[in-house]
Amino acid sequence: MLSIGSVVLGVSDVPRAAAFWTQALGYVPREEMEDDWVVLVPAEGAGVQVSLGLSETPVQEHPRVHLDLYAGDAADQAAEVERLVSLGARRVDWDDYPDDADFVVLADPEGNRFCVIDTGRH
Repeated sequence: MLSIGSVVLGVSDVPRAAAFWTQALGYVPREEMEDDWVVLVPAEGAGVQVSLGLSETPVQEHPRVHLDLYAGDAADQAAEVERLVSLGARRVDWDDYPDDADFVVLADPEGNRFCVIDTGRH
């Protein structure tokens, strides 16, 4: 049986992306970072690896695949969104928000879209 080993994001600046995602997720490089590749793992405990690979592919405005980051409730979601913005993320003017969205769309410093989800509403 297969399992997901790592989620891979294409980036144009591996050190910049690694600086953001290590702070955003509390991750650390698994091995020494290379100019074109790094695998990030949770600093404490188990979890999904996030790999960052050098890419010349342009950022997709509406990506088919993205990360969902879970927050505990609306207050936690708002605090996490502000923390991520302070680390270099930016809010995305998303044209597909439903009326009562439980998610906020952000972009990392590389432009990769991701969502912060209020899981308290489920």
